[in-house]
Amino acid sequence: MIRKNKMMRKNEMTRRVASCVLAGLLLLTACGTTPKELSAISSGASKSDIVDVTNTADDAYSANSELPEALAMADDKEQQPFSYTLCFAGDINFDDTWSNMVYYHNHGDNIYNCIDEDFINEMNAADIMWINNEFTYSYGGTPMPGKAYTFRADPDNVNILSQLGVDIVGLANNHVYDYGEEAFLDTLVTLDNAGILYVGAGRNIDEASSPVYMQLGDLTIAYVAASRAEKNKMTPEATATTPGILRCYDPEKFIAEIQEASENADFVIALPHWGTEYSTTLEKAQTSTAREYIDAGADVIIGAHSHCLQGMEYYNGALVAYSLGNYWFNEKTLDTMLLEVEISGTGSTIESVEVQIIPGTQSGWVTTAADTPEEKERIYTYMESISIDVEVDENGYVHPLS
Repeated sequence: MIRKNKMMRKNEMTRRVASCVLAGLLLLTACGTTPKELSAISSGASKSDIVDVTNTADDAYSANSELPEALAMADDKEQQPFSYTLCFAGDINFDDTWSNMVYYHNHGDNIYNCIDEDFINEMNAADIMWINNEFTYSYGGTPMPGKAYTFRADPDNVNILSQLGVDIVGLANNHVYDYGEEAFLDTLVTLDNAGILYVGAGRNIDEASSPVYMQLGDLTIAYVAASRAEKNKMTPEATATTPGILRCYDPEKFIAEIQEASENADFVIALPHWGTEYSTTLEKAQTSTAREYIDAGADVIIGAHSHCLQGMEYYNGALVAYSLGNYWFNEKTLDTMLLEVEISGTGSTIESVEVQIIPGTQSGWVTTAADTPEEKERIYTYMESISIDVEVDENGYVHPLS
């Protein structure tokens, strides 16, 4: 769902405000009014419009005779083509006692010995890189009673995210609260101190249910996340006064967050944590709520939790990737991928959204990129077989069956 009409209204508003301010500038300049005073006068425009327009006005004020050229340059800027890549990876685990991190420590504490350099380069090249952070960062806390698996990482391991080029992580999952409130809050502080954004969890429900907005040129990208992964609900949902995640067993809150994001962003990514572990069979709740999320304004849905790849489908032109599975999580031999969403257009209008699979395999604590045409084709064919009316071309681009 590409909101071209919203972007067109945004462009038209910017041009109208710019025209009014520039016209006023000429009049006020004659009366001795400075551009700085003019920006204060223009309080009726949005903050972003004032910033953009004031810059244009400063240029015009410094060289009134070059006003036509300045206007032409501004118009040219609006028509500049753009292309951005949003990259996504599945589950990771940095718990130092877990088998993949034992392998990491036994191989020089070097992530390049664990994840293929081609994959790492691809991650770092993305304009925004997201991954599912399936553990907590802390030295404290105690394991949650009754949980079969609990994961806690040394906070220093957050540096691995930076090596992987990660900009934002998903915390709406069933392991971020494994060591209780103390460790959960340590996780938020650790990520904050590392400059890594997080989505789907917070110190209260307002934080946990707030979209994360990121800017790419003139485009605002929104990330929203929630979880319905646990059959026995142990990971707490945040409240007005207590920390936790956002749940979506009842999708009402998540739908409201998606709607909010859609009103304030040009492209919305919904990140539900859902499904059955190690199963490609989709739950009814996945397929039904995916449609609700897209109807609410999500432009793409990227799921996690199953620890294996699940299929894809299109609904109303928007892709649903039900689960990216494990990326670097354990020793099991499983197909994996980076999923890239390529957004392109002109000015601030999105004209094209393409999705590409970068295929690979997790096996024996090492994640490698597929490096032969035969191996790539095997994974593409497998994805088609578990998807709904989707085809994957020879370059890994995903298309709906016509």
